[in-house]
Amino acid sequence: MKISVLAENTAHNNSFLCEHGLSLYIETDFNKILFDMGQTNLFEKNAEKLGIDLSQVDIAILSHGHYDHGGGLKRFLEINKIAPVFLSRYAFGKHYNSSEKYIGLDPELQKNDRLIYVEDSLDINKQLSLYTCNHSEKHYPVDSYGLTIMQNNTLCADPFLHEQYLLINDGNKKVLISGCSHKGVLNVAKWFSPDVFVGGFHFSKLDPDKKDDEKVLHQSARLLLNDFTKYYTCHCTGTEQFNCLKKTMANQIEYISTGKTIIV
Repeated sequence: MKISVLAENTAHNNSFLCEHGLSLYIETDFNKILFDMGQTNLFEKNAEKLGIDLSQVDIAILSHGHYDHGGGLKRFLEINKIAPVFLSRYAFGKHYNSSEKYIGLDPELQKNDRLIYVEDSLDINKQLSLYTCNHSEKHYPVDSYGLTIMQNNTLCADPFLHEQYLLINDGNKKVLISGCSHKGVLNVAKWFSPDVFVGGFHFSKLDPDKKDDEKVLHQSARLLLNDFTKYYTCHCTGTEQFNCLKKTMANQIEYISTGKTIIV
């Protein structure tokens, strides 16, 4: 299985553009998958540089309803005429950040007939499954870090019902793809115990220079090491936070940037 990073906060080298967001192109023996579309049309430009034809993607997945993952959805629907787009039925909720800035999706897109809304889980085919884990027990606390959703004209802490995870069964290997792990990376890792975990950890709001935050990062790293999972992280993990995790996790964790391709 090959995974190419089409959009991420950092660039692998000067040949690629980067932005705050995430878009991954995943090629298995059976499918060509676009997982998230970044914040803008940048994912398309980087795909061209990598020789990836997005018009041939046969499955698209939106991890959750934030602009930095679904801002390029409109453009994808224009350049690709065949792929269904799987997203949570909660994806078009009214999402805001800590400054009360709208960070949701373009509501004009929600009636597009290629969008397939996922309830709690969905088996796309024998290899690909989607899970929200909305009813799974949270073994570790979750911090929304100021992210909210509008309910009954009131901004409430976002419970992230709109987030879903892609599980790929590749022979005897389980590969989990997560956009931001808003429900807590420790919870997500425990729910799936994958062989490979690709995605953001949502640690960027933690300051490694602050004792309490550094302690959280250190404890998280040790807990993630309890399994034999290989982690490829990016985006909302934060680069400084990644460096802190790396001290404990060593070769069990790597950072992937725009333009990077990995074989898992």
